[in-house]
Amino acid sequence: MINEVFTLSHDFLIAVFCIGYVFIILEFVVRINKTAVALLKAVICWLIYFIGTPQSLSTSITFLSSHLSDVSQILFFLLGAMTLVELIDSHKGFNTFIHYLHTRSKRKMLWITSFISFFLSAVLDNLSTTILMISILRKLIPHKCERTLYSCVVIVAANAGGAWTPIGDLTTTMLWIGGQITTMRVITDIFFPSLISVFFPLLIFTFCVKGNFPKSDIDFRDEPLEPGAHLVFYLGITLFLFVPIFKWLTGMPPFMGMLVSLAIMWVVTDIIHRRHEQRRHLRIPYILTKIDVSSILFFLGILLGVSALETTGVLDGAAQWLDKYMHNPASIATVIGIVSAIIDNVPLVAATMGMYDLQSQPPDSPLWLMIAYAAGTGGSLLIMGSSAGVALMGLEKIDFFTYLKKISVPVFVGYILGMIFLCLLF
Repeated sequence: MINEVFTLSHDFLIAVFCIGYVFIILEFVVRINKTAVALLKAVICWLIYFIGTPQSLSTSITFLSSHLSDVSQILFFLLGAMTLVELIDSHKGFNTFIHYLHTRSKRKMLWITSFISFFLSAVLDNLSTTILMISILRKLIPHKCERTLYSCVVIVAANAGGAWTPIGDLTTTMLWIGGQITTMRVITDIFFPSLISVFFPLLIFTFCVKGNFPKSDIDFRDEPLEPGAHLVFYLGITLFLFVPIFKWLTGMPPFMGMLVSLAIMWVVTDIIHRRHEQRRHLRIPYILTKIDVSSILFFLGILLGVSALETTGVLDGAAQWLDKYMHNPASIATVIGIVSAIIDNVPLVAATMGMYDLQSQPPDSPLWLMIAYAAGTGGSLLIMGSSAGVALMGLEKIDFFTYLKKISVPVFVGYILGMIFLCLLF
């Protein structure tokens, strides 16, 4: 009888998880915020587990506490990173990049935009890079019809750039924090596949643009920098780079390095602005009010929901299915990357981390490195496949079918070429 109840609750939990996922995917149709759905789904999934499990209440709470501990590391890391990016942006520190983008050549603009997005995303993250680059492109290319291709290329480059460093994309950060990949291996092994995934579509798009922008189409009037902008910008970038070094030196979790970086920046900005009451908007207490808390809660809901599936053994069954029908890491990773164009890559990677333990797939094994590449770059196949793409939809009002028609096919070929190159390394 107990086994029947557990099996029934097991199936019910899967059904709730899938229904919640459908609502998240169709957020723009149902008009219900995905964060609300993710949190509700996570709580209901764990409630079903608590009711249906034959284990004691204390054991179930222990499992939940263990998963919450792992999830919290990612959330604190994300909170620190978002605060640093917002602080630099509030000081107008990112305006430095406008000088490197100033050109009338359309093709040169395309390559420079891609180059900066690719490497900037490796230091920041794809979402922050997208928001920054779109704001710069709006100043340089006022006409939306001229700007569409460049905006879409930013998505492709930012997603690929975030895949080859442990701090560039949330999924790569998850794998790094979880111990599945190490800093030097992900940089050395994923850099060239990620570069290839950008280079091929960029080569195709180069033939789609020609000529120069009219002088009247380039608005190069920089906003005045806030006091301390240069110091905050260079110190902020240095502190981002310090995070993996801190982990390597101390062995402490990455979120501790991010919290140290945030604390240093907090002290520095307090010293700079402490005598100027009118600069309150440049200090971190005010910056924290501008952080997108709903995004952090969304990740909390998603990761807790996936952990409920992991605890019930659903992900182990999925791992056995993949091992049965897809017998090599390349096939598994390629499928995960393609599916991430439809479903958010965060829960996909979280599910994969739950499917395979570090005994069967040790750190820096081909599977983990291929998943880091696939989850990061696969989201570019469709505009809704990444948080950066969703942001672009909101900022530039680019619809699903415009992106599909102009961008998806070259990006898919580049994605496959990058995966082939990565397979050759192993």
